[in-house]
Amino acid sequence: MTPTNRKKLVIAHSTRAGAPQHEVETNRALARWLAQILGLKFGGSYDPQVHAGRELYLLPTQTLVGPASALQLNVRGPEDLWGGYVDHDFMCTKAISHGLLSPDAKAPEGWSPLFCERVRDVVLDGLSVFALEDARPAATRLLYSGPIRMKPVHACAGRGQEVIHSLDEFDAIVARADAADLFNAGVVLEQDLHDVVTHSVGQSFIGEYVLSYCGEQYLTQDGQGEQVYGGSNLLVVPGYYEDLLQLALPDDVRQAIEQARVFDNAADEAYPGFYASRRNYDIAQGLDSDGQRRSGVLEQSWRMGGASSAEVAALQSFINNPSLTAIRVSSVETYVDQALPADAIEVYRGPAENSDFLLKYVTVQSYDG
Repeated sequence: MTPTNRKKLVIAHSTRAGAPQHEVETNRALARWLAQILGLKFGGSYDPQVHAGRELYLLPTQTLVGPASALQLNVRGPEDLWGGYVDHDFMCTKAISHGLLSPDAKAPEGWSPLFCERVRDVVLDGLSVFALEDARPAATRLLYSGPIRMKPVHACAGRGQEVIHSLDEFDAIVARADAADLFNAGVVLEQDLHDVVTHSVGQSFIGEYVLSYCGEQYLTQDGQGEQVYGGSNLLVVPGYYEDLLQLALPDDVRQAIEQARVFDNAADEAYPGFYASRRNYDIAQGLDSDGQRRSGVLEQSWRMGGASSAEVAALQSFINNPSLTAIRVSSVETYVDQALPADAIEVYRGPAENSDFLLKYVTVQSYDG
């Protein structure tokens, strides 16, 4: 899709049945904003009765999975959506970041050992588990070198994770009534770091525009007191990673960008059916249990994410001022009811899935101050 293709409708699509209000409304707000920027018509939320067979530019809240879903939505390639497509569900989760315990361990259909080989040097130590019987042997291997973090592969925003320090602690988890369901659905066991900085690195391909960015994300407390995603501060350039690397960047940021590029290229190589026009990667940098610095890609986001509003704000800035070579944008999520800061752009204000209140907004600043 290019902005000159005026036949396309920009459509929001909340893919989860019963999705919370904040997810649906954020999706609609970003689709409406993007349509305005590109000079296209906003067609509302996807309705098969209205939109089937139409030329659409889709903003799905999740990665599309399987050819049937893409066909139903008339999505044929990355030019038809801001997001991504995979052949199998596990491909768009944390699961692909790590290999299996052994060649005999249970693996989902479509699993690619090639991907695990390609990314081995740019991820933390870890294993992906898809069966209860593989869980304890995997934990035993990883706990030998220090605490591990257990991450259900379908959880998001940092929810549902647990840090495990011993086999006794892990055995208590395996003894839970829901343990089989948990591990059969997919769990990542990964070395735990402390003093962590989480970098966001990514690219967006929207019509004829390409954006590349790096930055950091941070946590906040939700209404239940749980530490969850609180926002991202991004440095964005119009162009590719090569353009981003032309800026004066610290060595740790450069490392994060290069690790994200390896992970991104591996996905294209190992999963040929995959495509995405939004490619976001989280890279954790911190200290392991021996005090050694480690850096590795945690997961990918081939869909709308917490930083998407910042990307849209950056795109608008570059279109409004083509002479800009870089810009700083921030997406913020706070569970504290407060007035909107000066010059901020409100994306959502209302109830949240796990809290009574959630405010999402974006701020824009010049690159050089």
